[in-house]
Amino acid sequence: MKKGIHPEYKLTTIRCACGAEYKVRSTRENQRLEICASCHPFFTGRQKLVDTAGRVEKFNRRYSKFQNAPK
Repeated sequence: MKKGIHPEYKLTTIRCACGAEYKVRSTRENQRLEICASCHPFFTGRQKLVDTAGRVEKFNRRYSKFQNAPK
């Protein structure tokens, strides 16, 4: 590797809006996140699937005729 062309790789802190902090090594200093693994609904188990306006039923109605068509 050539000397003097690579950015400095240093210890930094990543802070989430929920208050979680992570110590990592990066070329950027003191990064901020809106959401992380400790507050994201998928990772915390609080994820809810919301079917607004019957989108699944609408899809099934629209494409059910293709499932019953002769091959």
